Amino acid sequence: MMVTFTFPLFFKNVICYGEPSGDAWWGFSVSLSMFLVAVISPVLGAAADYSGKRKRFLFFFTLMSVVATALLSFSGPGMVVQAIMLFILANIGFEGGIVFYDAYLKVLASDKSIGRVSGYGFAMGYLGALSILLLVQPLLSKGIVLSNVSNVQSSFVVAALFFAIFATPLFLVLRDEKKEKRAPISFVLLGRSIREVKFTVQHIMHYPDLARFLLACFFYNDAILTVIAFSSIYAQNTLGFTTEELIFFFMLVQTTAIAGSILFGFVTDKIGPKRTIVITLMIWLVVVIAAIFADSKELFFYTGMLAGMSMGSSQAASRSMMTRLTPTEHVTEFFGFYDGTFGKASAIAGPFVFGLVSSQAGSQKVALASLLLFFIIGLLLMTRVKSVGVGYSPLK
Repeated sequence: MMVTFTFPLFFKNVICYGEPSGDAWWGFSVSLSMFLVAVISPVLGAAADYSGKRKRFLFFFTLMSVVATALLSFSGPGMVVQAIMLFILANIGFEGGIVFYDAYLKVLASDKSIGRVSGYGFAMGYLGALSILLLVQPLLSKGIVLSNVSNVQSSFVVAALFFAIFATPLFLVLRDEKKEKRAPISFVLLGRSIREVKFTVQHIMHYPDLARFLLACFFYNDAILTVIAFSSIYAQNTLGFTTEELIFFFMLVQTTAIAGSILFGFVTDKIGPKRTIVITLMIWLVVVIAAIFADSKELFFYTGMLAGMSMGSSQAASRSMMTRLTPTEHVTEFFGFYDGTFGKASAIAGPFVFGLVSSQAGSQKVALASLLLFFIIGLLLMTRVKSVGVGYSPLK
């Protein structure tokens, strides 16, 4: 709703009046929000590990995202700066919260079921996306245009409420691990966390496969997140999709994403996350090339289905790979690097480059072609990561 479909179109077509500069402003918004998450998440991850209050951090970021998303319902034509600021807060809340959310995987799943549980998690996320599209379809039936502003704004409130309602069970059921009594979270604690992060940067280099994996993830995750951020704008502006066609398109993508997440969850446990990631990256190369040469809506529909199949599967397999390579005692801190420094930071260049190339060249197909380089580099680096399992130890 807010990153892939409704708000990106609302931002460009309504807030920016459909101007080509809207692509550049949207890419800048996504990139800046990811940069800020990259800066703060490793520090907060270390603080959560130290204090044992992971759930409290997750609650704060979730609340930030919910409130900022609801406030975006007040954005309208010409309110570029206000919309950018609120979107950045909402995205920081969501992406920052993912750091703590993902860290629960090692607690909730056994080593043999990490792939399946990770796949189920992404599948439920895509099921949620499919469900909310069905909920807001009546509000968007007249299009994401100036004449339907109030209904589109209402859909943002629905998205915020949807997020709040389905996030609630986690906070009611899950419990943080008990740790000895320590000082409350303070500037002193944050200072300690910064020192721990500096140590982690040095320490992580003793895990050669983890370092290689993070570098590979830096590139291919950049391309994936850029595709997600610009898919609706590309489909409407380049291929002329109507709002109704886009709703059906994304419903189809979410359905195949659910299937891909579950299917490749089993595949990951069977052949290992490295091979699964390599397979999904090869599929992504096919997706991008097909999208560039797609000259009909029908072909783009098939391309979207393939993208959905590889979208959840590549992310779930990557999370499984990270879980296998991460030592238990630094799970939240290392996931801070994965979702923050090497995850969110990897989403800085892609959206910015795509938006800049699109606005300057006047062609979104040229901008899309630039993503091939990111996928190829990530694939080549991934082939150098050794497949490891339980018992993996750092380089001495």
